[in-house]
Amino acid sequence: MATERTFSIIKPDATRRNLTGKVNAVLEEAGLRIVAQKRIHMTQAQAEAFYGVHAARPFFRDLVTFMISGPVVVQVLEGENAVARNREVMGATNPANAEPGTIRKLFAESIEANSVHGSDSAENAATEIAYFFAGTDIVG
Repeated sequence: MATERTFSIIKPDATRRNLTGKVNAVLEEAGLRIVAQKRIHMTQAQAEAFYGVHAARPFFRDLVTFMISGPVVVQVLEGENAVARNREVMGATNPANAEPGTIRKLFAESIEANSVHGSDSAENAATEIAYFFAGTDIVG
């Protein structure tokens, strides 16, 4: 197994309910280390650029509106096979289909307000990390 880094967002539905610490506890219990973290309020331009890959999809506008509706916590996670491990710990996008004990089963309000985002590949993780963090922001 390889130690790698991945990107995570604690979304507005979770920060609104003050769940940042609880989400982070699940991540850390799963063996992921938080090596960079900051609370931000994304601008519309930031959200549109970040989710630009979905621009042609019918849910794009709603996604952007949701992601700018309140603060988010962006973070870099590190651990053995961090991308796959984080996706496992997040659970299925639809919380109704998520396994017990996953972040989305525990905290998500709906398929749209599903509390967390995580990179889906090492390549996307590198791109997403660089979007929000300078290399000097990451302290392992």
